[in-house]
Amino acid sequence: FLPAEHQHARYNPLRDDWVLVSAHRVKRPWQGQLEKPPPEDVPRWDPHNPLCPGATRANGEVNPQYEGTFVFPNDFPALQPDAPEPGDSDHPLFRAAAARGVCKVMCFHPWSDLTLPLMSLAEIRAVIDAWAELAAELGASYPWVQIFENKGAMMGCSNPHPHCQVWASSFLPNEARLEDRTQRQHLSQHGVPMLLEYAEQEARRKERLVVENADWLVVVPYWATWPYQTLLLPRRHVCRLQDLRDSERDSLASIMQRLLIKYDNLFEVSFPYSMGWHGAPTGPYLEEDCGHWQLHAHYYPPLLRSATVRKFMVGYEMLAQAQRDLTPEQAAERLRSLPEVHYK
Repeated sequence: FLPAEHQHARYNPLRDDWVLVSAHRVKRPWQGQLEKPPPEDVPRWDPHNPLCPGATRANGEVNPQYEGTFVFPNDFPALQPDAPEPGDSDHPLFRAAAARGVCKVMCFHPWSDLTLPLMSLAEIRAVIDAWAELAAELGASYPWVQIFENKGAMMGCSNPHPHCQVWASSFLPNEARLEDRTQRQHLSQHGVPMLLEYAEQEARRKERLVVENADWLVVVPYWATWPYQTLLLPRRHVCRLQDLRDSERDSLASIMQRLLIKYDNLFEVSFPYSMGWHGAPTGPYLEEDCGHWQLHAHYYPPLLRSATVRKFMVGYEMLAQAQRDLTPEQAAERLRSLPEVHYK
């Protein structure tokens, strides 16, 4: 059995599901859609860009002349704090539940032509501090705070300015509930947090390791779905972003920069992805034992073969189960071998 030649299924203990690995399929010729590379001529400042310092947003508010990070309420929020309750259902197949919350936007930097891998370590550290501050502030009352970044038009990002979103909800979303259940079960059965044990195993095996330092490691997970998907993990047991020590925030800035430079260097393009942080629930859960949780970040990039050929999650993936076209080990080796100096 050769994993890179013979199809097989791999179990994802974090989601309690499976992925089909068919690495031989990457050899097939591609005659499908080709994506447009991202524009290289993004202006540093544009008065018509609603995320720029001094620009006027859709609601008429004018941004301050910010020089670091800038957080403001999303002008088109998916969640609002005062939405009314749905009425009682008259049938179990037609259920609805209350969904309240707040949505914020966070700009990483005043310049539109920068992305995280092109920012300094001090600037990335400022982003991490702002993430932790928002997680603590919103988590004081909301059970779930989802920090996420959609980078690139391919991932639905409509504005090139470096930014992320933060949605706090009155409920645990599906992925949070699923990871809460699987991590709780693992701790109960094995006596150690799942992702703490997983990080120790991957640090020892090294075949899926991309980058590491004293506090963190990045791997292409054994069960990765997307071609160059990665998982960012702390080495010590940490439940929430706001629990990180000062030194761990510095080393997080460093390892994020190293990973994202490798991503850009892979196809010499500003690499698109969706990423987000998962940590222990907050709000009422702050009073509970959440020791089964381990803080982690997911990176989900869509590119497969080049800057213009992406992986489509359609057909079998939508109707049966996830399927990938190269092994996680192959993806990790390719990322690991890339230089850590940005191609630009």
